[in-house]
Parts: sequence; C-alpha cells; structure tokens
Amino acid sequence: MASTYESFNLRTTPEKFYVEALDEGSEDVLAIDRVSTETTLTVRRDIPASAETRPICGLMGTIRLVAGMYLVVITKKKKVGDLLGHVVWKAVDFDIVSYKKTILHLTDTQMQDNKAFLSMINNVLHTEAFYFATDYDLTHTLQRLANTSPEFHEMSLLEPGRPDRPQRRYVTFLLNCVAWSPPYSMSVFLTACGPVITMKSGCISGKVFDWIIISRRSCFRAGVRYYVRGIDSEGHPANYVETEQIVQYNSAKASFVQTRGSIPFYWSQRPNLKYKPKPQISKTVNHLDGFQRHFDSQIILYGRQVILNLINQKGSEQPLELAFDKLVTSLGNGMIKYIAFDFHKECSRMRWHRLQILVDMVAEMQDEFGYFLVDADGKVMSTQEGTFRSNCMDCLDRTNVIQSMLAQRSLQSQLRRMGVLHAGQQIEEQADFGKMFKNAWADNADACAKQYAGTGALKTDFTRTGKRTQWGLLMDGWNSMIRYYKNNFSDGFRQDSIDLFLGNYAVDEADWATPMRDNKDWKFLTLPIVMVVAFSMCIICLLMAGETWTETLAYVLFWGTASVVTGGLILFNGLDFVDAPKLVQKEKLD
Repeated sequence: MASTYESFNLRTTPEKFYVEALDEGSEDVLAIDRVSTETTLTVRRDIPASAETRPICGLMGTIRLVAGMYLVVITKKKKVGDLLGHVVWKAVDFDIVSYKKTILHLTDTQMQDNKAFLSMINNVLHTEAFYFATDYDLTHTLQRLANTSPEFHEMSLLEPGRPDRPQRRYVTFLLNCVAWSPPYSMSVFLTACGPVITMKSGCISGKVFDWIIISRRSCFRAGVRYYVRGIDSEGHPANYVETEQIVQYNSAKASFVQTRGSIPFYWSQRPNLKYKPKPQISKTVNHLDGFQRHFDSQIILYGRQVILNLINQKGSEQPLELAFDKLVTSLGNGMIKYIAFDFHKECSRMRWHRLQILVDMVAEMQDEFGYFLVDADGKVMSTQEGTFRSNCMDCLDRTNVIQSMLAQRSLQSQLRRMGVLHAGQQIEEQADFGKMFKNAWADNADACAKQYAGTGALKTDFTRTGKRTQWGLLMDGWNSMIRYYKNNFSDGFRQDSIDLFLGNYAVDEADWATPMRDNKDWKFLTLPIVMVVAFSMCIICLLMAGETWTETLAYVLFWGTASVVTGGLILFNGLDFVDAPKLVQKEKLD
C-alpha cells in the first residue's frame, strides 16, 4: 500500500496550499494551486519559509461555492479504537478554507448566498458521522476484502479509476471532487463513512474479545425523512445503510452483515403540517425497472435476499405493503424471499415478546446464510451467503429492533464457534456484555435516526433493556414532537445541506442565479397572524368576561370559530407553510 501518514501541517501562501506530512522520515508534500486548483506532489524544501503553518489531521476534500473553491480540512480527531490492528478515528472538528484571498468581488446577494452555503456545509460536517482510517478501507466488509486480490490490498486507499477503492457509495462527494491526476503516494485525503462505528472490548468467562458495529450509510439518494423516500432510477433506495457486526478473538474473526433501506419503488410522503402525511405511490412510472436494479445489485453484493417488511398492514401504510408484495411476485426471482410482519400489530399492548415470532420464523434462513468466519491461521472457515434486508417506513426504529435481535443470534453462534461461549451458554445470561451489546445497538439506532429523522431513535428502551417501559413511551412521545417540528420547519435546510455536500447541487460561480430566495405568497404571513390574534382574543374573552354570559359566549364563539377556520386553512395549504428544499427540485409523484 502507498505510504500513509497520521499527522500533517497545512502551510499557506497567497499562491498555494502545502499539505506537509509530519511523520518521521516523510518528505512528501501535496501542493494545491489556489488559482488553477491544480494538485502536484513536491518536497518539503519547496515550501516557502514565509508560509503560515497550522496543524491538521487530514483533508476531507474540496467543494466549489459562490466565492470559488474551498478546501475542507479536519482539524481535530478522536480515536475510536483498533479494528484488526488498524486505528480508526472519528473526525470531530473541521475548517473550510477559501482558495480566494478575498470575497470583495461578490455582490451583497452573492455574499449572503455564499454565507448560507458555508452554513450548510458546516451543518453536515458536524453531524458526527465521519470516521476514517489511514491504512484500512472502512468502506468494505471483511468478506469483500477477503475476496479481493493481493494487488487490491497494495493499492492506495484512493485509487483513480477504481469505484471500489474505496467503495464510492460510502464516500463523501468532497473526496470524489479531488482531482485524480497526480500519482498520490501519500494518504492525505481521507475516506470517510458513517453514520457510526462502535468498538467495544467484551469479556465472558474471563475471555476477552473485540466487538464492533460498523454502519455505512450510502451517499446515493441521501437525505432527510420526508423529502427522500423510495428509490431513484438507478435503484438506489433512500436511507440505505449496510451494518456489519464484527467480533475478533485470539486472531480469529467473524462478521455478520445486514442492510436496511427505504421500500424500493417510487413513492413519496411530503410534509404538509399533518402529523403523519399520507404516502403517495407514483402512478406514472414503471416501478419494476428500478426495483429490479436494486435487487440485482443486492444479489451481486450479498447473495440471497430475505426482505423483512415491518410496516403496518392496515391504514395508510397498507398500499405500500401490497405494492411491495406484488413487485416481488412480479419479479419472480428465486433468490428473493418476502416476509411481511406487522410490527405494531404484533407488539400492541406492550406484547414485545411477540418479536420472537419473527426471529423464529427466519431462524432456519439465518442459519443457511451463515456468517463470515476466519480462524486464527487466516483460513476462511465459512462465508455469508445472503442478507436480511429490513425496512419499516423510515428504516429506523422498528428496523433497528429487529436487526439487533438477528445480530445477537448470529453473535451467539460466532462466540460458540470461537470458544468464548460453551454449548448452552446464552448472551442474555452475560449481564455485563449483554448490557453493553444492547446499549451499542441503541446508540447505533440513535446515530442513524439523527441523520435521517432529526432525533434519536424511538423504541430504544426495548433495545437497551429488552423490555418496553412507560418512561420509554414518554421519551418516544417527546422525540416524536421534535421530529414533527423539524420535519415541517427545518428539514428543507437540512436537505439542501445534504444535496450541496454530496454534489447533487453544483454551484456555478460563472453563471450565478440565486436559488435561495423563497417568495412566499400572502397566505404564509397573513393566516398565521390571523390565527394567533383570533386565538388570543378567544382566551382574553374567557378571562375577561362581559356583563352577561351571552355576550361572553358570543365573543368566544366568534374568535374561537375564526381561529379554527384559519387553522383549517393553514392545514389545507400545508405545503405552503413547511420548510421545503430550494436547491434541488425532487421528483413530483402523482
């Protein structure tokens, strides 16, 4: 593998940026021209003595905004742990450095837009979802890496012309923006994947082992809860996450992989001020094409597929379940099995023990799929021949509960084969490790949920404790209220931030027409003011009664009716009041 380094200096002159490796014996320097944006390799003696110096941990990449190109640098990192002997870091602080020396050439409007774009980039950078290793490819599972050639392992982690080195679906657009022309011999630009990597050390019966969860969220069709649903024309689903659970003991290692992703056909669920907007299935597109593309990709990557559809089979979610079932039947692929399990119905009235019904139902298939296992001598003992693809509406709360249960079942088998557990021992009986396992999976749920829905996950009291609690129900209610507010009044900005960060929207500074102005019509300001005034007058009339009860009643009825009618008009025109994305017009579904 090409030389890798752990620490750097960013040396800045009016003409160039110099990224200088500080590791012992290093002479490599990456020079970036601030005018032409050309990148070249040079040596330390070529750096002018007058260059300003600051320590950095690496580069995230580059992005073009209204003021021109910007360099995104990691300024602070935190060690997460060691993965198979390789240090894994979490990027915790960043800086965005302009190539231009001044922005005085911009108009006032352009300056405002550039400031808004910088705020969007910072919003994404501080979602706590960027992890990296300088000498290990975090974007691949253990099994995929084991199936590659020795030449693949000798490649740089950033290999020009190789979409699998690193795997582009888990790499930021900023990194993909890097000019690939020079033959990089130093890992300066760092691959990053998210939303979360958890690394723990477990101990059972005096036997210490490493236990790891890596959740890789796809950059394809990324976004927030209600603005990105279903799939795109390439078959990429919204909120797609590959989760790999790894265990290592005495040089033997094993992994178990699951995936989650939005229901893979064309549907939407746009926020409109209602607590739960009605899902809409497109009537104008061929669902089977994108559906087939998605599962062709799944089968190539993972083998056989078992779909665990956890949505409601009644009410507004029912049409989605029926359409999903129909598409699987129409596809007629023997590598795909569809299982519908109405999570809410089965677990209603706190009957959470009924989740075991689903686990028992798929137990034989899970045993057939197996898991990836390598013994202490490096010999592959078994491979994983298929995956469970789980989904609910958001692919968050219900999905994570089921994934954690399947992961525990797989881990129990792995630990027995490795000799950590003896026959008959159960993970549930190991109080300390059992608690750590549940908390880690709940933290995994929270990390996935914060990116997509804006809050921590629901139902994590069950994941953490193995039972549903009244306090958990209260916390779910609180998180649901926060989600309602964010989904309706701040997710447009979050979606714009993601689209800009991932390159779905490209700024053209040469032909700039601002997309940031949002001209609301009269309803946006008038109706809320009228409703607030009417409701306030209704309260005042109740508190300051008139001379007769009939007079008071008349005033209360008048202002109460006015507030209710105005509120109804606001709900009827809900789409005009939500915070919608401005940069990328998402597809409109009939």
